[in-house]
Amino acid sequence: MSRQATDDIVVTHPDRVLYPELGVTKLDVAEYYRAVMAWFLPGVRRRPTSILRFPDGIGEQGFFQKHPMRGMSHVSHVRLREESGKWADYLCPSDASSVIGLVQFGAIEFHPWAAQADSLDEPDYLVFDLDPGKGVNWRDIVEAARLFKRRLGEVDLKSFVRTSGGKGLHVVVPLHASCTWSDAKRFVQAFARALADEQPDRFIAKAAMDERSGRIFIDYLRNSRGATSVASYSLRARAGATVATPLRWADLGKTQGPGDFDIRTVPRRLARLRSDPWEGFAMLRQGLERALQTYGEPED
Repeated sequence: MSRQATDDIVVTHPDRVLYPELGVTKLDVAEYYRAVMAWFLPGVRRRPTSILRFPDGIGEQGFFQKHPMRGMSHVSHVRLREESGKWADYLCPSDASSVIGLVQFGAIEFHPWAAQADSLDEPDYLVFDLDPGKGVNWRDIVEAARLFKRRLGEVDLKSFVRTSGGKGLHVVVPLHASCTWSDAKRFVQAFARALADEQPDRFIAKAAMDERSGRIFIDYLRNSRGATSVASYSLRARAGATVATPLRWADLGKTQGPGDFDIRTVPRRLARLRSDPWEGFAMLRQGLERALQTYGEPED
C-alpha cells in the first residue's frame, strides 16, 4: 500500500494514522477500497449514502455527513424531498472516483439507503440487524441468524447474511421494485415483534438498552425511507478495522466472530473466492405478499 494516488484522486496526508492501534493510514484505507471496489461499489452506486468521517482518525470524534459540500467535485448527488417537505441534495456515489473522493475527505464508513436514486420510494432490500446484548456469545448470534433464515423461508423470502463489522450479524432480504416503504416497515416490525414475543428470553424488539442483557436486539428500524445501514465491504470505524462482510450461509458456522474480517483479511479472502458469497442477490425478485399475510399487523 504505497501509492499516493488512487484512480484520479490524490490522497493528501497519506501517512495520517486513522486506526492508531493498527497503524493503518489514510492511504491504507484508500487502497483497501480500491482493492475491493468491484465488490463494494454495487452496494452504494446510485444510492443516497451517508458517510461516517474521521478526518483525524478513529481516536478522535467522528461525524455523519449526508449532504455534499464544497470541494467534493468527484461525488455525484441526488436531490430529494425530505420528510419535512424541504428539498435537499444528498451524496450519491456513482463510480470508484466518488468513493475514493469521499475517503480523501476522511470517510471510513458508508451507509446507503435501501433504495436507488431513481426509485427512492421503492426499497429493494430489507435489513434485520441482530445486535447482541451483554452476555450473548457469537454462537448464539449465528443460531439466531439461521432461525431468521428458516422463518423468512417459510413466507417465501430468501435471505443473505453478513457480519455487521460490529458485534452482530445482518440478515438481508432482497425485494423487487414494486414494494413500498409502508409495506416494508409493516412486515419487518411485525416479524421482529413476533419472534420477540415467541422467545422473549432470547430476543427483544425494542430499543431499550437496559433490557438487552443476555438477549439479541432485533433492530428492524433501518427499513424506512431515509434510514440507512452499513454497506457490504464497508470498513467500520472500530478497533481492529473490521469490515461488514457478506458470507455464504454454509460458511457462517466456520466463523469465530466479526474480528475474522478486517482491512487486511478481506482483500485476501476476496482474491481466493471462486464465486460471490451473495451470488444471485442483485437479480433475485421477491415480494412481500405472503409475508404480509402472515405478519401483517398495522404500523404503530
